[in-house]
Amino acid sequence: MPVALLPETPSQTAGPYVHIGLALAAAGNPVRELEIWNEMAKPDASGEHILLIGQVFDGMGQLVRDSFLEFWQADHAGVYHTCFDPTQSFNSFGRTATMFEDGQWTVHTVKPGPVMDRTGVMMAPHVGLSLFARGINIHLHTRIYFDDEAEANAKDPVLNSIEWVQRRETLVARRCEIDGKLAYRFDIRLQGEGETVFFDF
Repeated sequence: MPVALLPETPSQTAGPYVHIGLALAAAGNPVRELEIWNEMAKPDASGEHILLIGQVFDGMGQLVRDSFLEFWQADHAGVYHTCFDPTQSFNSFGRTATMFEDGQWTVHTVKPGPVMDRTGVMMAPHVGLSLFARGINIHLHTRIYFDDEAEANAKDPVLNSIEWVQRRETLVARRCEIDGKLAYRFDIRLQGEGETVFFDF
């Protein structure tokens, strides 16, 4: 007997509800005792501690001040922690939002180690990122690479799958220093000149 498949539920824009449920501080609500937020690495976590920081711009170059971002990465040794555990010094999953007046988002983490893809090819250190925002029906997927990993980036199979070489640069975060701490700046452009490469995962 043939299996009757149900149609896919239509996607909806994120609207304000993603913040109310998942980014309480950004929505102006009291924060829960257990919150998955932007501290992926606690001070005692192993590895090189970094700050990821950036802004989100629309096709007109205007700041998107109410976007919501999720991050997924390996630890410093290239190992993914598949279960979120608030008692651990590092978790592979984190969230943040463009909740400040200047539209910036921040994540405290450690620089990830290289990991192999499913075919056994080594990938450069990177952070997976999903972006939710008003007017975006299906959240966008992209990656953050690091500009001081040029040799690894040149061999990365995902970066090399991008046909236009100059567009690969839209996935590379720039090393900088903020308040004496190592940071990487990664701005996201949704459309137009310098549009960030997004993947259909």
